[in-house]
Amino acid sequence: MIYAFLNQKGGVGKTTLSIHTAAELALRGRRVLLIDADPQGSALAWSNCRETVDFTVVGMPKATIHKEIEMLAGDYDDVVIDGPPRVTELARSIILAADLVVVPLQPSQMDVWAASETIDLVREANVYKPDIGVCLVINRKIANTAIGRDVRTALKELGVPVLKSDIGQRVAFAETASTGSTVLPKRHSKASKEVKKLVNELRRLR
Repeated sequence: MIYAFLNQKGGVGKTTLSIHTAAELALRGRRVLLIDADPQGSALAWSNCRETVDFTVVGMPKATIHKEIEMLAGDYDDVVIDGPPRVTELARSIILAADLVVVPLQPSQMDVWAASETIDLVREANVYKPDIGVCLVINRKIANTAIGRDVRTALKELGVPVLKSDIGQRVAFAETASTGSTVLPKRHSKASKEVKKLVNELRRLR
């Protein structure tokens, strides 16, 4: 299974969710490859700080991923791709490589607009590869706020599935970025439970 985390807007948490999805899949005994396809290389930088190597991370910010994905994925059960912001040939290549495009967004109108652009790219790619799936995941949600509730109403207009598994705005996620760790060792924490629910839902989609 090939999951691609994409949004044309930066700062929505693509890398955090990519890393945690890969880590959770690895904890379940899956052989996982995480491809850092963002020229900023944030996932690769995180990997260089890791103490525990439970899945493979490679950097590949090249617009040929869709041509090379079969060779890259050969030894793995799952591939997770951390994509770049902005509409680029690289983003289009990632979409063509993916089985499921996951669009993270924060609960704001600007993020909804950016998500719409990404969905349009997936629909363009469906002409060449009709079975590419797409879904939305709300990230960095602040609990018990009106905007956190109202964003789901706005997202209905985009006509694609919105995951029920929201990811909250939590310091724990930010703290893992510079330490090469994840929130998952604390299996009973709210952050860890959110990631587990997210991955459960992603796996049910395909």
